[in-house]
Amino acid sequence: MTVTETYPGEFSSLASISDFVVEQAEKIGFDPKQIYAIQTAVDEACSNIIDHAYGGENLGYIEISVDRLENGMRIVIVDDGKPFDPDEVPIPDMISPLEERRERGLGVFFMRKLMDEVCYDFSNPNHNVLVMIKRLNFAS
Repeated sequence: MTVTETYPGEFSSLASISDFVVEQAEKIGFDPKQIYAIQTAVDEACSNIIDHAYGGENLGYIEISVDRLENGMRIVIVDDGKPFDPDEVPIPDMISPLEERRERGLGVFFMRKLMDEVCYDFSNPNHNVLVMIKRLNFAS
């Protein structure tokens, strides 16, 4: 069963988005460590939508759908902001001193580290669609 909520594309929505995703993850049976990873990945994705896809607050919406999978959950995040190609984001420099690093690329990097699958669906030219999957891992 899919549960979907739509939020204004503004930073004040991030707490409500987080509450929604945490509630769904708890219902599925994720442990606190896994929930924190999911929550962080979704927060990063939504912050990027506001910052980069919309270029500011109150310029669009963020739609989040959560599906329970046999072994976890799928989160689909949709916006209608500026198109985004994650392949154009450079791999972040994790070695140089902080003052020498570029800012860009950490969000996508963290989402990919925290979730089991992260992919972008380019099939609809009018929407950005991000799909993230987290599997239940009872050994974490």
